Amino acid sequence: MKKRLFYILVTMALLSSCKKQFLDLTPPTSLSSASFYTDLGQFQQALNSAYTPLRIIVNAGFFQDEMRSDNTFFTIYFANRGLSSQENYTEFLDDPLSTAVPNAPGDRWTTDYSGISMINTILGQLPNVKSISNTAKDSISGEAYFLRAFYYYDLVTHFGGVPLQLKEITDPSQAFQPRNTVDEVYTQIVADLNLAIPLLPVVSVFPQSGRASKGAAKMLMAYAEMSEPTKNYADAETQLTDITKMNYTLLPSYASVFDPANKNNQESIFEVQYMADLVSGQQSNFAWQFMPKALNTEAIMGYHGSTMNIFSGWNVPTQEMVSSYEPGDQRLDASIAVVEGTISGVEDFTITGLKSAVGYTPDPNVAFRYMIKKYFHPPYTIDWNTPDDFPVFRYSGALLLLAECLVDENKNGAALPYLNQVRARAGLAPLAAATADNVALEMRHELAFENHRWTDLIREGQAIPVCTAKGVALKAIYGWLLPASFNVTQDRLIYPIASRELQINTKLAQNPGY
Repeated sequence: MKKRLFYILVTMALLSSCKKQFLDLTPPTSLSSASFYTDLGQFQQALNSAYTPLRIIVNAGFFQDEMRSDNTFFTIYFANRGLSSQENYTEFLDDPLSTAVPNAPGDRWTTDYSGISMINTILGQLPNVKSISNTAKDSISGEAYFLRAFYYYDLVTHFGGVPLQLKEITDPSQAFQPRNTVDEVYTQIVADLNLAIPLLPVVSVFPQSGRASKGAAKMLMAYAEMSEPTKNYADAETQLTDITKMNYTLLPSYASVFDPANKNNQESIFEVQYMADLVSGQQSNFAWQFMPKALNTEAIMGYHGSTMNIFSGWNVPTQEMVSSYEPGDQRLDASIAVVEGTISGVEDFTITGLKSAVGYTPDPNVAFRYMIKKYFHPPYTIDWNTPDDFPVFRYSGALLLLAECLVDENKNGAALPYLNQVRARAGLAPLAAATADNVALEMRHELAFENHRWTDLIREGQAIPVCTAKGVALKAIYGWLLPASFNVTQDRLIYPIASRELQINTKLAQNPGY
């Protein structure tokens, strides 16, 4: 007991004498903003790092934007459920505790603020460096303002009003702020984009670099202005019309848009970059997450996966989604595949073949799983390592968002050519009129599994009825769904703030209903 008391007293003495050092923001062995930001190369390195949070946001979107919507669900594996928080999102059972699980999709809040923090440091340090030309500073600033606007747009559309951090944090007390209103966050997003747009280039060479461009900033501006509480359709129309006058075009084939050989193509406005070089750790893994958990992954992937395959079976297209495509829509075959197989034991799935979803009629004697095909480009040489980029903004999406904007302005006739342009590439006959419903349906199929559907439904005012209907249909199929699941209310249109964030920052208030 005396020995234990001695250690406690020594520890308290050390803490007392060194408390100032314990509060230092930068360890002495680490690079800091005071020693790092001295030349153009270091700023470019920092800017490159500020793009990396986009990859985590992409992964969060599978659960919080696709599975939350009517597009997808998951295949339940009772023997190994993985992270239950991932299931909770699609069942509307998420809560502040489940979103606090490390590495769960609820880490979106931390990820966005990580990106914002990096950007704030770049913008704060850049004016102090005289060795960098004004032209280079403008280029860096344009990308930085775009990324900060992107991260805040991601936050406000998923959590509502959030604290606006706009300067580099140099003291711990600066890190804890109360929430700003939704209007204030959107005002800041628009302000950042108004700074970014004049500084960013119009893309003229393809494949492009993958960096933010004027087209990407205008696309984000239009989304923000059509999503904020007080809509600004007139300016959104201007931004989107400007994009149609840039160098983008629809590729002849829908499937080729997502081919890794066509990264950053002429239809791409902005995409998250990945590469599968087996060395750098910069790979994507979408195909492995979306394929069914199976005993013989080599049957379709070209490689026998490890035990990591227990984390597969997510983001599975619903039967309603498959059935919603019009006959002749070429996007169905490009977007969704059918994996057939046999089941042994309770749920061990062995793959026997891969088939098209077009006209597929299930055989009662054959087990099958739907799978997203859009990011499926085998054969692979290692599991959980794929080269696919992830699309954020595409030119077809700009055309449809412009059609939606025009319909909202009661300019239905002007919207029709943009709507039919996208339909023609999909192999579909032109429509006689553009309406809110057929534009929304076209957007659902064109942007399927690109993490837009949930926020599209909210913007269109359809999230509650559509996702309630999804719950009714799934409960009729799956007896294991809890009665409390799919209670889709107005409060559930944004996510809870993780409990750990409320504990760290006592100035934060939780979203209603959680």
